[in-house]
This record gives sequence, C-alpha cells and structure tokens, in this order.
Amino acid sequence: MKKITCFIVALMGFSLYSQTMSSTANYNVTFQSTWNATEHSSVPPNAHWSNLVGATHNTENEFLELGQNATTGIKDVAEIGDHNAFFNEVQSAISAGNAEFWYNEDFNPNNATSSTTINLDITEDHPYLTLVSMVAPSPDWFIAINSLDLRDPLSPMDGWKDDFIIDVYAYDAGTDNGTNYDSPNSPNAPVAISMINGFPINGNRIGTLNVDLQGVTLSTSEFDTSDDFKISPNPSKGHVKILGDNLRDLKSIKVYNILGSLVKDIKTTAIANQLNINLSDLSKGLYLVKLNTKNSETTTQKLIIE
Repeated sequence: MKKITCFIVALMGFSLYSQTMSSTANYNVTFQSTWNATEHSSVPPNAHWSNLVGATHNTENEFLELGQNATTGIKDVAEIGDHNAFFNEVQSAISAGNAEFWYNEDFNPNNATSSTTINLDITEDHPYLTLVSMVAPSPDWFIAINSLDLRDPLSPMDGWKDDFIIDVYAYDAGTDNGTNYDSPNSPNAPVAISMINGFPINGNRIGTLNVDLQGVTLSTSEFDTSDDFKISPNPSKGHVKILGDNLRDLKSIKVYNILGSLVKDIKTTAIANQLNINLSDLSKGLYLVKLNTKNSETTTQKLIIE
C-alpha cells in the first residue's frame, strides 16, 4: 500500500482558485542497463552512459519525437553526452508553462551494466516524463523515455500509476553517418530520429525503467488568498515587492529553484503593506516562492526571473 498524505495549502500562482483539489506524486525512477554482447553485437571496452537527464511536461513530444529531426539539445546528448543545450530547451519550456521540473542524475559506477535512480515529484498539470542519455561510445545514439504519462484515471492511487516496468530502447538521432559504436565522427544533413533496428543493437531493448510510486500528496485550496499576498513584478529582474494587507502575519519567505533546492530563506518582520526583497543574485529561470505565516499557513507563487 502506497502512502497518500493530505494537507491544506493555498496555492497561489498565475491564477488562483478556491475549493480545488490537485495532487502531486513522488516516484523513484530507475534506469537499469542491460547492454550485452549477445543482444547488442558487442560491448566496447569503455562502454558507459552520459547523465540521465530530462523533464516533466504537459504535452506529448515536447522535446523529441520519433520520425522528426532532433533538436540541438537532443543532438548534443546523443553525439557527445552534453546536456547544456537540452537544459536550455527545458528552461524555455518551463518559462512558457509547458514544462515544470528538470532532472539530472549521473551513473556511479558508470559502465555498460550500471543503473541510476531519479527521485521525482510530478504534478497533474505536467504528468509526462521525458528522459534521455547517450549510448557511449556511439556516433549519435541515445536512449529515450519519451512522454511517459504517469496518470491513470482508473488507478486507486488518486489517478497515478502504481509500480511498473517498461523496456528502454536505443535511437539514432539522425545527425551522424556512423554505423558502429566506435565509428569516426561523420556529420550528415539531419534526418529523422529512428529506432536502431539493425546492427549493432538489433532492435533489442538496452535497458529497463522501473517506476516505483512512493506516495501521493493531495493539496486542497479551501479559501481564496488572492488578496492576502501578491508578488510584483512577475516576471522580474530580481527586485520584487511582496504586497498585501496582512504582511504583519508573514513569518518567512522561502525560494526554491526548479530542482526543489532551497536557494533563499528570508525571515520577515514586516509591519507595513509592502516588503522589498532582492533576488537579483539568482540565475534566470522559474522559482517557487513560499510565503509562510505565523499561523502556519502557506501560499506558494511561481516567480520568473529574467
């Protein structure tokens, strides 16, 4: 039996509603490599994986699609194991409201039979998960879990899928002509992403993804707090104002990045109806600002720093 916890929290974002119910699921997602010489022709002496990276998002094929050309981000992961461009693509999607969280996990130890686990929170608004990693060495090959939908309306776990396992396959990004693991660099005019059905991977799975539901949190907005606190401007260059008639009740302000890490913890002694805070030292991107009151009530607002 998985854990379902309930708590009352006022959710304050770009729009805010009263009497609404939503949930967040926590999963452990483990990629286990099954790369072997029998099914995949050979295993190079230095076989390994790049970091397993990805994001949660709200529409299918947000970052890649079988039969379509690879983005620069996917190309860089597949060819050289570099995820910086992909991270920027995810950041742009987050700013546009199409993605929510970025994930990045390394393999340790990193070899052909290694595994890695990502612990992730996923919300109803962004229920799809995409993860990628380079098959290394290779010309431009990568594994992909593309737009995995973790919602199931018939599930008793508040509509979230319970534990399951899926096979993971290797794909050709379509940006290099190489035909074997150690083929020399040979760029080509980009063609569509395709599954590697021929030599050397032979269409066989190259790993499994274990998806284990850890728990579900139900959040309820019982009252409209839209007049209590307001963060302005939003988006911001980093200098923001907290406005409201009840600032004297405010105890602290906590700012989290998209990875869920606390980046600012501000204690308040506000007695006026405006509080100025400086977040200009934070990098550009999406943040969650949690406003905690002396009555143990919490409101959360999304803040974009440009």
